[in-house]
Amino acid sequence: MGLPDISDRLIEHNGTSDRRGPEVQYLEIFAVAIATHRVLIAEGAQPVAIVGQSIGELWALAAAGRLAVEDAARLAVARSQALTRQGWGGKMLAVGVDGCRAEALAGLIGHPDLVLACENTPRQSVISGPEPLIEQVERVADALGWPSFRLDVPHPTHTPAMAQAARDLRAAAPRVPYGAGRWRVCSPWLGRDVGDDDPVDLVADALTARVRMLHTIRDLHAAGADVFVECGEWPVVTKFVEASVPGVRCVVPLSESDPVETVRALVAESTHSGPFRPRLPLPSSNGHGPAVRMSTATSADPVSAPPATVPSPRADVPAPAPAMSYVATVPLPAPAAPAAPAPIAPGGTPTSAGLDYETVLAELQTLYGDFLGYPPDLLGEDDGLESELGVESLKQVALLGRVSDRFDLPGLRANSSLLTVGTLRRIAESVVQGRSEAAAR
Repeated sequence: MGLPDISDRLIEHNGTSDRRGPEVQYLEIFAVAIATHRVLIAEGAQPVAIVGQSIGELWALAAAGRLAVEDAARLAVARSQALTRQGWGGKMLAVGVDGCRAEALAGLIGHPDLVLACENTPRQSVISGPEPLIEQVERVADALGWPSFRLDVPHPTHTPAMAQAARDLRAAAPRVPYGAGRWRVCSPWLGRDVGDDDPVDLVADALTARVRMLHTIRDLHAAGADVFVECGEWPVVTKFVEASVPGVRCVVPLSESDPVETVRALVAESTHSGPFRPRLPLPSSNGHGPAVRMSTATSADPVSAPPATVPSPRADVPAPAPAMSYVATVPLPAPAAPAAPAPIAPGGTPTSAGLDYETVLAELQTLYGDFLGYPPDLLGEDDGLESELGVESLKQVALLGRVSDRFDLPGLRANSSLLTVGTLRRIAESVVQGRSEAAAR
């Protein structure tokens, strides 16, 4: 397809290609998801269902064996190229509220292309629309005290503004053979299982449709899915799972030090109560067939998630083998759903005096500790806010805003690196440097 060889980055560790555009990003993520799925299957895991979010639905179709891996790759590239040709100047904004409030927020402005695009969790939604209007939404959300975070995705979608790209894709994309597949594929935007649906039409229609991941997760759980495995590199959709149905077990093999051993341990855990397979078929809550379909067909490739606790079984009910669902991630990490923030008393007026590193660090430990409910002395200066302390992205946005206000550093809010690899040390150093530069002016 005229694209760089993705093995340079995925296997040979030769760094980033100068020609790495969105198509290459999509294919790299696809390759990672498919490879992880194949390890899962080789070690004996059997999914109840496979779920993909946004373009991840293509990965799910390939994982389930509904279409060939190479055909899914062709469609992913065609989708990306159609979106690039349209060249729409939009953005996607995650907001830490439920879908009803997010939809009302978008409706305040009243533009047809500004819509609720995704319902991820009970407390995280995504609004998609033209960038100038997204900026207005951000200001309103900030005034209401709702945390928000712009998603760094190659192509903002799930809005009526994508109708032209959808028409282009239907006209230009290669028609590929597809079949029933080996496993069930649940579509978060269709609100049902994928049936005899042409994959080109599926991909095109999804560009303008709302994604209801929250409802899909709850449907699967209600139908018996107890284990969710994410085949991406990071916990993305599995954070949605944990926020939507607390107590289920989530696993992200690639975020562990030994992914293969993690998969083997997961499969071995279930052997105490029987093979790693779904429970007896239960009706799915969306009315589209049983929760488990044990059909046979060509081999497949799905997607993955992070650890949580398994609920204690009732004493009067035999513990069943956990039912497993795969999850396909979006192209780039999306922020996890925020918990309701604890109130923080506003700090005093900042001064240029006394802002040495240790003083700033102590203030940050107190501020973050009050917000998160942690004793300040447990917040290490080099602890990863998300990776080690579990401070989700939208919480970090809210906290960074508090730090910005406390030290009168408005530019701090825009420093995305403090969110992606955030530690108190990096934030404290940025505050000291920012106050020093402000004093020098």
